[in-house]
Amino acid sequence: MEFKVYLAGPIRGLTFVGSTSWRNYVKNLFRPEIIAYSPLRGKDEVLANLPIIDDRTNPVNHPLTLRKGVVTRDRYDVLSSDLIFVNLLGAHEKSIGTMFELAWAHDHGKPIVLAMEDKGNPHDHTFVREVAGFVLPTLEEAVVITHHILFP
Repeated sequence: MEFKVYLAGPIRGLTFVGSTSWRNYVKNLFRPEIIAYSPLRGKDEVLANLPIIDDRTNPVNHPLTLRKGVVTRDRYDVLSSDLIFVNLLGAHEKSIGTMFELAWAHDHGKPIVLAMEDKGNPHDHTFVREVAGFVLPTLEEAVVITHHILFP
């Protein structure tokens, strides 16, 4: 049996490599039965060469990068996933998109596994901690919990 896991986390203000490297790392740690969905899939050819990903300063005219397209596909991915894996480690500013993804997931009863520091993260808020079923200090620990949730 395969499981769909959505990989949520900050994108705006990061480089393409900065926002995809942790996602690729986690995909490689997942068991083969987990299909990881990145909100950046299909966008590498249009985002990879930007100095930073930010639709305010570096707009890209592509259906998957326009605001309506981003929200539509990300919401679909969250709602059709079996679990939401969120990485907020090292975040420097609040990611509003990731907060929406957490809310959608929570509202639809999706398990949320969150990697975030104990202190100092701009997302450290009661709502974030309470909607996440699990808050872990490392990606590796979050992967282990993900496996324990999805597999007997």
